[in-house]
Amino acid sequence: MSREGMVSVGGNTYSVPDATRSRLVEVHSLADEVRIFENGPLIAVHPVLEGRKQRRVHPDHRRSGTVRRLHPAAIDDGGTLQGAGDRVLQRSLAFYDAAGKEMAQENRP
Repeated sequence: MSREGMVSVGGNTYSVPDATRSRLVEVHSLADEVRIFENGPLIAVHPVLEGRKQRRVHPDHRRSGTVRRLHPAAIDDGGTLQGAGDRVLQRSLAFYDAAGKEMAQENRP
């Protein structure tokens, strides 16, 4: 999750509620929606955005309509950070292996 409270999926970014405490969330990307979980519970559902570099902020996710700004160099323009360069969350391959196995189980009849 970015400092602005956004999760990047397929080249687009989706909001999580301001109350989200964990910097690591679980994302399930389905054909028609993106589901975001924090330590088990579902915290956000978004329709999949077409294309790339698009941004979706659910109105209920922001207190008083403001966007999180924790770093002055961060500009919320679809997940690109200005200044020191782009930053991405690094995960071990074991994370993707587990996510792939979980998704495979969900798609079985």
